[in-house]
Amino acid sequence: MSKQIQDAYIVAATRLPVAKRNGMFRNVRPDDMLAAVIKSVVAQVPDVDQALIGDVIVGCAMPEAEQGMNVARIGALLAGLPITVPGLTINRFCSSGVQAVSDAANLIRLGQADVMIAAGTESMSVMPQMMGNKMAMNSAIFNDEHVAIAYGMGLTAEKVAQQWKISREAQDQFALVSNQRACAAIAAGHFKAETTPYTIRESLPDLKSGEIKLRERTVEFDEGPRADASLERLGKLKPVFNVRGSVTAGNSSQMSDGAGVVMLVSEKILKQHNLTPLPALPATPSVAWRRKSWGSARLPRF
Repeated sequence: MSKQIQDAYIVAATRLPVAKRNGMFRNVRPDDMLAAVIKSVVAQVPDVDQALIGDVIVGCAMPEAEQGMNVARIGALLAGLPITVPGLTINRFCSSGVQAVSDAANLIRLGQADVMIAAGTESMSVMPQMMGNKMAMNSAIFNDEHVAIAYGMGLTAEKVAQQWKISREAQDQFALVSNQRACAAIAAGHFKAETTPYTIRESLPDLKSGEIKLRERTVEFDEGPRADASLERLGKLKPVFNVRGSVTAGNSSQMSDGAGVVMLVSEKILKQHNLTPLPALPATPSVAWRRKSWGSARLPRF
């Protein structure tokens, strides 16, 4: 087992506004979203030499098509980082971005780097279906259902609701309060410090003149929260994943487009540049669980 020799600290963080699938970022590439947040996060700590960045680790749940190849390296280059800074794309589905932070922190803890970038980028708009551009599961799933990795969040949410007896009414009430709190937080500017505005540039044909015109607009706020949410509206929605179920489009999480990033440093860099950190990162072990109920996985004791 490797020995930790130092702590890792997050000293800068930012994200883009979160868009709905096929929403305001429908024509924005995920590598461009990634580049935007990387540019923003390094600008928050201008005294740190970018050449010291040991790696750019990026989580992506569906690393294909426009977010394929090695999107981490592509995003780093698009952001203008030095050519000597490498990039690594990782995939742990929904926790890919969190895993990127964990991996980056561990490299600092082991003394292999003093500065790291950890990020996540995802565009569900570029995915034609939830399984990506070509669904090709191993035929072993017909012999053992636990081999399948495609048991989606909606189905497991139904299982968790059944297991823990969470009613449709309770889910709708939670969803309503969540929307209300998010809208209130946006109105009060609570997310402003953590969000990087993004300018969307679209080239559109003018059929009358035959010219291509550039349209620009800057977005600053999350697209998902709905100020018009009500229990009455939520109650009219039909279950999506099970005809007799309770999970609807209104009380479950949306599919989104966006990107987020953090910069991590060692204590040496922290002191050299008199940076103010977030709390030191705890250990982040990973566990696996039954596919049908992974929404309530058991955590081991350490």
